[in-house]
Amino acid sequence: MTTDATPEAPDAPPLVPLHCLLRAEAGPPRQAALPTGTPVWVLTRHADVRQALAHPDLGRASLYAPDAPPTVLTPNILDDPSSILNSDGPDHQAIRRTVQRAFTPRAIERWRPWVDGVVRELVDELAASGSPAEVVGALTKPLPVRVISRLMELEGLDTERLGYWSDHALSTTAYSAEEIRTAIAEFGAFGYRLVQERRKNPGEDLVSSLVLAADRTGGMTEEQITSLTIGLVIAGHETTMTSFGNALVYLLDPERAAQAGQAAQAGQAGQPESAGAWQRIGADPAAAAAATEQILRTVPLGDRTTAPGQLRRATADLEIGGVTIPAGAIVAADTTAANADPQVYPPGPLDLFAPLGTPSLTFGAGPHHCLGAWLARMELELGLHHLARALPELRLATPVDRIEWRTGLLTRSPLRLEVAW
Repeated sequence: MTTDATPEAPDAPPLVPLHCLLRAEAGPPRQAALPTGTPVWVLTRHADVRQALAHPDLGRASLYAPDAPPTVLTPNILDDPSSILNSDGPDHQAIRRTVQRAFTPRAIERWRPWVDGVVRELVDELAASGSPAEVVGALTKPLPVRVISRLMELEGLDTERLGYWSDHALSTTAYSAEEIRTAIAEFGAFGYRLVQERRKNPGEDLVSSLVLAADRTGGMTEEQITSLTIGLVIAGHETTMTSFGNALVYLLDPERAAQAGQAAQAGQAGQPESAGAWQRIGADPAAAAAATEQILRTVPLGDRTTAPGQLRRATADLEIGGVTIPAGAIVAADTTAANADPQVYPPGPLDLFAPLGTPSLTFGAGPHHCLGAWLARMELELGLHHLARALPELRLATPVDRIEWRTGLLTRSPLRLEVAW
């Protein structure tokens, strides 16, 4: 059995980086089937996906109604009916209001100096360790863990245990259903104890703010508060760790880096031919910010081995993309395909530094737009900028086709990534 800590079996074909995956071609809604055999309408065009994610008659809660067909083969934390992810309408709005103010762009921006300091410290430690080095254990993994631990005042948390819980909670094939349920129960017990502790002794941290806001409004059950707390712990480190590792594979892949640099230099007066994309990210914070947006749009978090997109269920008949979706039908919004829709984003070699004319759908859209999107952006932007600034000659020390991957999870990123400079 392959887990996050075990590379693919020797006889398994090598996995390609996520930026090399073939995407579904953007087109009209089409019918397919989930691994469970349940029929599903797959949406691939940007306009269709955005409409579906914001449509009031396409929700998550109805996926768990008594008459709902099966959509997953094994449990995972995203399928917790008490989660904010799986609530809709007024119930969802009530839960979201208790935590949303902590994650507005303005609120996140206040954390920038501190996050910047964490990034600089980790990058300096990596550089001081000497070449070659392993960048996942030194940077892409500890960065988001330090940030979320500080925001939630979880200093002293066993990070190995956190990784264990997270990997089980996001498992698809890495662990058995019984192992997943046991780990999620342990994680839930941790979250419940944390909520009770912060209720008795509140501080200035995110968990205390969440508990106090929930108690003041009275709009959340104890189960929902606990679910939201552990969900923030996982989301707070998993997305950034995955995006950062995959971004480095993309940027340091010699073939892709050359293409990106050529596209970025095209038509730029005064840009030295010798200056590559990686060096530009290190030299200019604005370039790092632009590249972050393009990478988040271009490089998916996972390879869609369990479902062709974000799942919703129709609560009424509706029309999307010229097709009538009947009430009760399952819909999969393929954000990866939508983020490459040639009607919205220019096809051809990617210009890393071109501004996005249309926001990507990486973090979703509508009521369920990811709460932590701005924090993930900030961590990735600062991480790439300071790493490229400190190590402008950084390169992969392992061929792309020999990278070890975290597999069997909803997300995929390098298990180890050897670099040199």
